[in-house]
Amino acid sequence: MISKLIWRIIYYTMKKDIHPKYYPNAKIQCACGNTWTCGSTKEFIEVEVCSKCHPFYTGKEKIIDAMGQVQKFRKRLARKEEMKKRKK
Repeated sequence: MISKLIWRIIYYTMKKDIHPKYYPNAKIQCACGNTWTCGSTKEFIEVEVCSKCHPFYTGKEKIIDAMGQVQKFRKRLARKEEMKKRKK
């Protein structure tokens, strides 16, 4: 009962005509040429990267090594794995 009352207060006190127009079939286009539709307040959206061309999703991800940090991490990880094997 109370929730219906609150809903009615909110519904009837909302300002009219202040919300942007909603496009349920907005077209989105990536720089790689991939296109898809999605709901948005803009009719056409251009993006630079999508799941079809982003290195993380395509498997072409490169690890940028800053002063041997990756090698240091892998060495530490290998030592931890050795210690686990020795304890067992």
